Amino acid sequence: MKHSELQILAGSPTDSRISRRELAKILLAAAPVLAFPAVSSAHPVWRHLTDSDFLDSAEAQLASPNWKPIFLSPVQELSFRSLAELTVPGSSKALVSRFVDLLLSVEDKAAQQKFLGSLAGIDGESSTKFGRPFARLTPQQQESLLVSISTAPRSGDVSSIMRGYFEDLKEWIAGAYYSSEIGMRELGWTPDRAFSSFPGCSHPEGHP
Repeated sequence: MKHSELQILAGSPTDSRISRRELAKILLAAAPVLAFPAVSSAHPVWRHLTDSDFLDSAEAQLASPNWKPIFLSPVQELSFRSLAELTVPGSSKALVSRFVDLLLSVEDKAAQQKFLGSLAGIDGESSTKFGRPFARLTPQQQESLLVSISTAPRSGDVSSIMRGYFEDLKEWIAGAYYSSEIGMRELGWTPDRAFSSFPGCSHPEGHP
């Protein structure tokens, strides 16, 4: 990542926090020049990032000490959280699984079913290979499984179907992570800086 493409904004506080709504504005403004292959321009996450009221309400919900998943079951959320953390380290701290659960709760049926099918596909493959769902595998088993799935050839067989499942989930993970403050800081943003051009993100192609 090249931090030389950042410029200091004089007078901006260095320790201020910024809402996801403001982060989304920055991210969307940079989208035309954003080297971000893990999230297609047609992905639903982009539409939600334009909804300021939704993003404002999400802030309090995601940080609640009494948080519970709205759309996913507790078991599904745990499985997705484990997968997200391995795909993009730091996802748990960025509350990726919580944000995606909230996004899915207001999504249409087609997107919901596609997500659930992809998550079930990964869990099914995990059970086939190791006799346990993904969240209950050891870290070594989880990594081995995702590497195998994510590097499968795109040949139309079962392995390529599994790769499609993973890539579907990866888009949700990357979109949620890089629209968070943690993700934006990884891209090079800080409260006292602005992008003259947006640096490319390394995680989506650098992880399983």
